[in-house]
Amino acid sequence: MTSQTLRPPSDHKLTSALRHNIEAIERRRARDAAEATLQERIADAITRFTGSMRFVYLHLAVYGSWILSNLGLIPGVPRFDPSFVMLAMAASVEAIFLSTFVLISQNRMAAAADKRADLDLQISLLTEHELTKLSEMVAAIADRLDSKALPDTEVSEIGADIAPEAVLDEIEANRRKAKEEKGNR
Repeated sequence: MTSQTLRPPSDHKLTSALRHNIEAIERRRARDAAEATLQERIADAITRFTGSMRFVYLHLAVYGSWILSNLGLIPGVPRFDPSFVMLAMAASVEAIFLSTFVLISQNRMAAAADKRADLDLQISLLTEHELTKLSEMVAAIADRLDSKALPDTEVSEIGADIAPEAVLDEIEANRRKAKEEKGNR
C-alpha cells in the first residue's frame, strides 16, 4: 500500500486546534516583544537598520564622499583627512558599537531559541510517552482479539519507555568518545 502526499489545507480549512496554536504562538511573540526593555528595543532597531541595504547605501555615500574629497577629486572641497586616520578611527569605533548591538540582538534571539528548544523537547518527551502507552493499548487489544503480530524487534522496542536522562547520557558519551578519537589523530 502506498501513501499519498496530501496538499496542505488552505487557510480556511485549518483545524481549530491548529488555529489555536498559531494564535498562541503569535500572542507569545507579541508578549515577548512588549516585555523587551527599551535598551533591547533600541539594539534591535539599530541591528535591523545596519542589516539593511539603506545602511549600505548610506555608507557608500558617506565613506565614498570622504575618500573622494580627501583624494582631492571633488573640486572646491578641501582635504580634511589626507592620511585617512580620522576615517579609520571613525570606522573602528562604529564597528565596535555595531558589533555590540548585533551581539545584544543575538543574545535575545538565542534566549528565544532556547525556550523553543525546551518546548520542543517537552513535546517530544510527551509524544514518546503517549506513543508508548498507545502501543501498550494496541498490544492489549491484539491479545484480547487473539491476534498474533509478526515478530519484530522494533515493535517490541516501541513498548519500552525511554528515560530522557539515559538518552542524554548516551549522546554525551558519544560526543566525548568522538572528541577523544579526534584528539588521538
